Amino acid sequence: MTFHEKEAVRLFREGCNCSQAVFTAFSDLTGIEKNTALRMSSSFGGGMGRLREVCGALSGAFLAAGCLFGYDNLEDKSLKTEHYKLVAGMAHQFSDIFGSYICREILGIPEYKYSPVPDDRTAEYYLKRPCERCIAAAARILDEEIEKRK
Repeated sequence: MTFHEKEAVRLFREGCNCSQAVFTAFSDLTGIEKNTALRMSSSFGGGMGRLREVCGALSGAFLAAGCLFGYDNLEDKSLKTEHYKLVAGMAHQFSDIFGSYICREILGIPEYKYSPVPDDRTAEYYLKRPCERCIAAAARILDEEIEKRK
């Protein structure tokens, strides 16, 4: 496991949502202070506010990728294109591992009924959910992208 994989899983075990865990694990590279990183990524947990859409772990990796490789020249379409390729490539890698990048599909929830209330973090919670594996994979995928760009 990479440093960022371990750090993301540790943060998740401390109570971070999936997005917070991954995004905050990369604070050493993004330069974003921990509390700011936690707030910035808090909306994306549970597949965006527990809507069970795009996996929060992957969203956290996308946020970090934007900090590290994003564009700010709004007139250069090629920069936007390259960044979108990066994000799509990360999503496809993640989907190859888990069969989807949609939270409810990864969790095996056929008919999701929305609830904003997060589940209690019990021993059973950690045993039955793939979230730690998703968090580690999202961090690893971003670490691999970082390594490619060195």
